[in-house]
Amino acid sequence: MIATMADHVVAIAQDMFTAMIDGEPGLLTEGPDGIVTLTEPVHAWVEIRGEEPFRTLVMTGRETADRMARALLALQPQDAVAPDDVRDALGEVANVIGGNIKGLMPQPGSLTLPVVELDGQAPEGALLWERPLLWCQDPVVISMWGLDPTHNRKEDTL
Repeated sequence: MIATMADHVVAIAQDMFTAMIDGEPGLLTEGPDGIVTLTEPVHAWVEIRGEEPFRTLVMTGRETADRMARALLALQPQDAVAPDDVRDALGEVANVIGGNIKGLMPQPGSLTLPVVELDGQAPEGALLWERPLLWCQDPVVISMWGLDPTHNRKEDTL
């Protein structure tokens, strides 16, 4: 079931970007296959806690994350964006994508609050699938990671 969700992630992300970030369709497209190199990577994720817990992770470069925050906040391209605004924006992107993926699960479990690392490493887990995308020609990678069932905790869930 989890592997087939990868087929839906592009449509979920495109719908979310159209509605929340771009205001028009077509700016988020499928990216090239293979390894994506990000400059100053930013990681945002939510976890779905249940019988088979997993993490939905959104990664992009810092400049792209700043542009996403500006778009979500309806700022001008030259406007400065605070780190907390970037955290809020990327956290919301991860939350919406993860929440939609959670809705595809037969037994969805609970969704954690988003976590955003502006200058840290991505959390560990077992990669289940990964989809490289391009937003305005800049890479955005969405992936799903399997977690150890003992990882389930009740705190920080919605």
